[in-house]
Amino acid sequence: MTVLIAGGGIGGLTLALSLHQIGVDAKLFETVAALKPLGVGINVLPHAVRELVELGLLERLDAMGVRTKELAYFSKHGQPIWSEPRGREAGYHWPQFSIHRGLLQQILRDAAIERLGPDNILLSHHLAGWTETGDGVRTDFIDKATGQAAGSHDGAVLIAADGIHSAVREKLYPQEGPPIWNGRILWRGITASDAFLSGRTMIMAGHEVLKFVCYPISKEPDAAGQYQINWVAERHMPPSYQWRREDYNRAAKLEEFLPWFESWRFDWLDVPGLIRNCSHAYEYPLVDRDPLDRWTFGKVTLLGDAAHPMYPIGSNGASQAILDARVLTREIAAHGATHEALAAYEADRRPATTELVKLNRRNGPEQVMQMVEERAPDGYKVVTDVLSQQELEEIAANYKRVAGFQVEALNARPPIVTSGGEAPRARRAIP
Repeated sequence: MTVLIAGGGIGGLTLALSLHQIGVDAKLFETVAALKPLGVGINVLPHAVRELVELGLLERLDAMGVRTKELAYFSKHGQPIWSEPRGREAGYHWPQFSIHRGLLQQILRDAAIERLGPDNILLSHHLAGWTETGDGVRTDFIDKATGQAAGSHDGAVLIAADGIHSAVREKLYPQEGPPIWNGRILWRGITASDAFLSGRTMIMAGHEVLKFVCYPISKEPDAAGQYQINWVAERHMPPSYQWRREDYNRAAKLEEFLPWFESWRFDWLDVPGLIRNCSHAYEYPLVDRDPLDRWTFGKVTLLGDAAHPMYPIGSNGASQAILDARVLTREIAAHGATHEALAAYEADRRPATTELVKLNRRNGPEQVMQMVEERAPDGYKVVTDVLSQQELEEIAANYKRVAGFQVEALNARPPIVTSGGEAPRARRAIP
């Protein structure tokens, strides 16, 4: 009963580790020839960190990431709108981590190689197609760099964790077309800089049209006393703007976006300084896809960004892929590697992620910044002159409910995956 996983990203690797945890064989296939620590920073929320902790990865996360202390929203003038504690400071039994995406993938990759063995993590294997057999699925692979055949593999089911440009999703939905761009562009980078606010704060400033996000992803300073600060600058372009759609990961040109942020010098953060001092910044479109009515076809299903790509709002993309992997593992433990397990997984996860995709399109909890911009574009003395405390609290609470990380509910929920019939010891509160 081998589960075949197409895609060696965060969702695919978490699934491989989770299946190993319950004693189910898995083989993971990745298109690239080497899994390198690429990308920029991400946040992993407590409900997803819990799952990684229950896979025994807390020590590695602590070694490479920062325990996020708080999330704070500010206006374009640097005035405070709303802040809330995060992770252990908020009462969760598990921390929230700010970490380089590539380092998180490296943690998962190293653990997968250790536990599953290198023979079950196959690189240079791009899924070319599959056929259902009497007792499972036969998959065919190519080396995309050379175009040469890379062999065939048989398994009980096929899980497509191959990202927003999923080859499996494209074959299941050939008329869907490219991801949907809504006119917003992200410029992302990592800059060595001084600590700000608490030293473990994630901030968002601005509004729907122009926004800046940053947070530290290194907990120890370098020789110059500086930290690695991950930042994201975002601009909502006018409808007439023609974006260079042919490239989803191009080097940024500072002159194209820095002028919009030149005046964003707050007494606690120098936004243009962060941008200007970055050695390598990249440009991305803000894209997603419309929610699907169906993920599962026979013995094949979708997971993570292949199933529900969403805007990176609320720090939820990677976290939701991790939850997908754990719920699917639970259903395979209950039903075996069967269509029934895939269908049960979809019944749990598809409605929840559909609601989250739609909520992120409405800016999720970040809508408080737009409300401030509309009501007080020239600034204010205190935010409650602009938004009521009730409005602020309701927006924050509703997003936690939809995304599945309300404090009391998460702390009280039994583990999604158990091993050997016992709850993992890591369920206890983490210091």
